Amino acid sequence: MTLAVRVIPCLDVDAGRVVKGVNFENLRDAGDPVELAAAYDAQGADELTFLDVTASSGDRGTMIDVVTRTAEQIFIPLTVGGGVRTVDDVDRLLRAGADKVSVNTAAIANPDVLRAMSERFGSQCIVLSVDARTVPDGVAPTPSGWEVTTHGGKRGTGIDAIEWAVRGQELGVGEILLNSMDADGTKAGFDLPMLRAVRAAVTVPVIASGGAGRVEDFAPAVHAGADAVLAASVFHFGDLTIGQVKDAMRGEGIVIR
Repeated sequence: MTLAVRVIPCLDVDAGRVVKGVNFENLRDAGDPVELAAAYDAQGADELTFLDVTASSGDRGTMIDVVTRTAEQIFIPLTVGGGVRTVDDVDRLLRAGADKVSVNTAAIANPDVLRAMSERFGSQCIVLSVDARTVPDGVAPTPSGWEVTTHGGKRGTGIDAIEWAVRGQELGVGEILLNSMDADGTKAGFDLPMLRAVRAAVTVPVIASGGAGRVEDFAPAVHAGADAVLAASVFHFGDLTIGQVKDAMRGEGIVIR
């Protein structure tokens, strides 16, 4: 059975507003998260991802009130991430209306938290967000050539991105959100080599994130192994609609919801 590919708008939220930049720099305002969420639901988005992009770097929790108001406006699954550190954080977000919770920085500091979260709430609720980049010149290489970053792509970890995705699956996560820090906001297309490498290494669903710029960019990501495609700025600023992306992928023979 072929599972339908999901199209997922991403709301990168800072101080209660949706923002977007290039490589997580020079952020500009893209609107109110609650209004955008309702609009994407109406457009036919399959899911919605809400990332509090400064929660970890600011050492604070995710904004529960904004999550609650967003969840009240939509009738599609909502994944929330940013500043999630403990099992209790997951509990609060699920109670606020999230269907899934995305974890990044805290899992790198303490991988066992992924096991604790998945055992308590079920693998289907826990998403490992892998913010990966090409290892910079002058930094010790990793086996794959990609490393995991934290704090919105600002800090390298030296952890191999492919090995980390495998470790996440072993610890019980139900999905990998693969963010290419190199491609983020560039509109130059998804990082297909990285996608293929992760797809070959794990069996859980993989969400492709970072680099979407044209309707033609989405089908190659699916052919490279993505089970879902995520984009932000092209949707927020009206470059593309959910419907246009789905039509383009249908035209490539991809099964869409």
